[in-house]
Amino acid sequence: MSIFSYHLVKTSALSGLKAMVTPPTRDRVPGLIHAECMTGMVLGSPVFSFSRMLIGQLVLFAQWEDEASLDHFLANDSVGKIFANGWHVRLVLARQWGSFTKFDIPKDIAEIDLSDSPVVAVTVARMKLLEVPRFIRWGRPVEKLVRDHPGVLLSLASIRLPRTVSTFSIWRSQKEMTDMVRGHSDVPRPKRHLNAMQERNRKDFHFEFTTLRFKVIAEFGEWKGKRYLTWD
Repeated sequence: MSIFSYHLVKTSALSGLKAMVTPPTRDRVPGLIHAECMTGMVLGSPVFSFSRMLIGQLVLFAQWEDEASLDHFLANDSVGKIFANGWHVRLVLARQWGSFTKFDIPKDIAEIDLSDSPVVAVTVARMKLLEVPRFIRWGRPVEKLVRDHPGVLLSLASIRLPRTVSTFSIWRSQKEMTDMVRGHSDVPRPKRHLNAMQERNRKDFHFEFTTLRFKVIAEFGEWKGKRYLTWD
């Protein structure tokens, strides 16, 4: 059974450049199905700011044939060793909306009970460049909604120029996440996400877009001096 992983690491400019210039690919890394290598962003930050694109913060979102392939990558690959110094979670796919051609998503996803565990949500999109200003206008309020939501344990965004954007969030519960999506959260301006999705349906911002929901099976390392999940 394939698994996904999401990695965060702070690194030097040289190591960051190496990872971005020669990202892991399935032709080079045994057992890798697909990976998106990006730089981190702070959700909701001003468009023109140093926090909008964090050069020294690398993000890797990847799908693997199995955990052994991921372990081999972290232990033996030159880029993998960079990410081995950071934090990551291993994930099992629970649901998908939309599509993204390079990931291998089965048509019939096995049902997973998410009622009593934290939930991870990942979005990945390829932007239409002419739609970027409109996307920022509608997207930044949603970023702030997710960033400040009381049900979120960790949230961030990432980018790979010129057109790949992604978001990542860990939620305390599936209900808190779905309430946010539907505009039912007890927060200021709760319908920001719902309104942005309606605008996207009216006129799409993207060539490709998918939202993926996961169950976390393991957490490794620390991010900003802490772990976000507790395991027996």
